[in-house]
Amino acid sequence: MPYTASKSPTKDRPGFSISFRHPCRNDSKGKPGLKVRRGLGTAIAEEADALVAQMNKLLADESWWNASRYNDALLAFSPIVVDAFFDGLQASVPNPVALRDSVIPLPSRADGYARVLFVGTTGAGKTSLLRHLIGSNPDKDRFPSTSTAKTTVSDIEVIPDDGPYRAAVTFFSEHAIRANVEDCVVAACSAVWDSMGDEKVADRLLHHADQRFRLSYLLGAWKTASDDVADDDWDFGSGDEPSAAPVADDREAVPPADAAALQVKLAGYVDRVKTIATVMAAAIKAELLPEPSTAQPEDLQAALEIFQSELLDDEAFRDLVLDIMDDIQLRFDRLDVGTLTKRGKAARWPELWTYETADRDDFLRQVRWFSSNYAPAFGRLLTPLVDGIRVRGPLHPVFTNRRDKVVYLDGQGLGHTPDSSSSVTTHVTQRFADVDTILLVDNAEQPVQAAAQAVLRAVAASGNYGKLAIAFTHFDQVKGLNLPGFAAKRAHVLASVHNYLARLRDVLNGPIVTAIERTIDAQCFMLGGLDAASEKLPGGVRAQLEQLLEQFERSITPPPLPDAKPSYDPSGLGFAVQRAADSFQRAWKFRLGFASSAEVSKEHWTRVKALNRRIANELDVEYDSLRPVADFVGRITEEVSNFLDHPVRWSRIPKDDTEAQEAIAPIRQAVFRELHSLAVARLVDQHLTDWRRGNDHKGKGSADRRAVDIRGIYELAAPVPGTVNSEPALDFMKAVRHIVRVAIEDQGGEMKTL
Repeated sequence: MPYTASKSPTKDRPGFSISFRHPCRNDSKGKPGLKVRRGLGTAIAEEADALVAQMNKLLADESWWNASRYNDALLAFSPIVVDAFFDGLQASVPNPVALRDSVIPLPSRADGYARVLFVGTTGAGKTSLLRHLIGSNPDKDRFPSTSTAKTTVSDIEVIPDDGPYRAAVTFFSEHAIRANVEDCVVAACSAVWDSMGDEKVADRLLHHADQRFRLSYLLGAWKTASDDVADDDWDFGSGDEPSAAPVADDREAVPPADAAALQVKLAGYVDRVKTIATVMAAAIKAELLPEPSTAQPEDLQAALEIFQSELLDDEAFRDLVLDIMDDIQLRFDRLDVGTLTKRGKAARWPELWTYETADRDDFLRQVRWFSSNYAPAFGRLLTPLVDGIRVRGPLHPVFTNRRDKVVYLDGQGLGHTPDSSSSVTTHVTQRFADVDTILLVDNAEQPVQAAAQAVLRAVAASGNYGKLAIAFTHFDQVKGLNLPGFAAKRAHVLASVHNYLARLRDVLNGPIVTAIERTIDAQCFMLGGLDAASEKLPGGVRAQLEQLLEQFERSITPPPLPDAKPSYDPSGLGFAVQRAADSFQRAWKFRLGFASSAEVSKEHWTRVKALNRRIANELDVEYDSLRPVADFVGRITEEVSNFLDHPVRWSRIPKDDTEAQEAIAPIRQAVFRELHSLAVARLVDQHLTDWRRGNDHKGKGSADRRAVDIRGIYELAAPVPGTVNSEPALDFMKAVRHIVRVAIEDQGGEMKTL
């Protein structure tokens, strides 16, 4: 197709912009022709026309369509034209962790630091606990941010030391943010399709369905009628002393005039959403749903999916998305300290922000722009754009004089899923190998629910149970007539742990569970009142925090590995792979609707489509609780773990089960680590074309066709081995066998047919 550029007035600013379909960048459907718009930096029509002519010349000649031609293009065209075209054509995207490492290296055991990974459900209190461990006051510092919602949406890495305060913040790619904006606009248009009011349309626009991306932080909150309801009307009179209100900072809060302007801009976006959606919905409903009251559910679903698909091809829709992206881009311009680094000479989207100062208050105020959920600052915050934050400096606890060398790694909460078969996100599990302590933070009021169970299951099967510690928050809320004191309350909470471990024996062999049961009581800590400042914590909580720090310190020197080495017969491994593949396939048959189960529910077609779209566009390998890669890794890990529990012989007989488990644990860990790469390769990389085909389905029956395609991907990626095996099944078994063999031999064991 021919690619041409055109000029248009720049919205809300003087001058002209250039728009064109990029021949080398894919749109949201995975096809070449992403619409790009850039400011031309001139208000003179003749100059703008000349720049458009240059772009058309560049677009007409495919010899320029290569990132390596950037410097040559600068000799032939205006830098404005060259930068607009070559932005996003870099050969590779840097790893955000490597970017942060380049500025602030993450200390490890070799540097005398223990690494602690925080894992837990949303709202359990992970970040509140972290605040106490780094001496952050909840009212004054407000870092990291907390709330009952999904507050921590990026990785937060804290390195306490005695140097100056330093920060390195990395951002999601422009491609990823644009995809989220498109999702939000589609959701807002779908609200119009369903005849919802302005308030619902605005809510869909400002809050992504996965609750992690919030445009309200960037564009401002929508003022609703409920904002005028007096808080006194909802005062339940608990009698508890109210906590101090957060200290307002006029430098952070959006001034009233700016807030009013943001509301006007939002109202304009909502009006445009309504115009776009109303026109398109009327046309599609007239064609496909002439009598909506008599339409069948499958007809309504098909019409809605066609509506959503057509939106992505609509020029007005794309212009709205680009306008919102331009608005987001302006938020970076407000940063008046630190250094913003962009990727490549042509890039306009930053990838890294760095800052250093000796002033604690100023440091935290600047970092809060990237992590805050402070409502008065909505419209100026950059939080939804941030992939990771790493800070280093005198961030020590105030409840103790200890100055332990500990790196704290906090991240997204696991969410509240009722599905006990759900796996832990690979964004968490792939970090197991790099840390010394896996700290499960759980709510003592409702301990060891589905998400916490998934963590315990993954930690056990992967051989990382020696790194496990559990911090039970809200212990102050554990009450009952039969729980008179600390010991009774602690026993009540720990009973939930032991009850789940007993059930875990149905999945994993007894020796692993026994090894966990032997040490778990000493690695559980009871905490409460964490929403208060450290100075206000009661003595019992401070004592538990001290013990937790001692646990971190001990984790840096794990026990020496036994010299007993196991030997295995590989013939049993085939059965392990068979059981794992069958378990994986069965769960996804339920989710995709090919079979029914009381334990695993069928997923709504919109969630399956969202997963398909994320994978097809290479944005992620999961969506919310839909985690095929994590499921793949989890099921194989569990079955291989059971296989590893049965060596055919030992180089010497272990003294007891504990020593045997300590010898096998490093093998389990190595297998678990390598399975992540295998899962991504087999489920995603080798089937991107198939995922993109599934993403293209629309119309009546499209959800069923998409489900068939996804099931086909899974059957090729993780085929169930049988008596007679296909080539994909043989390749699958060989790949798993290779990973297991290498892991065994690297630890001094052996695997060979006897």
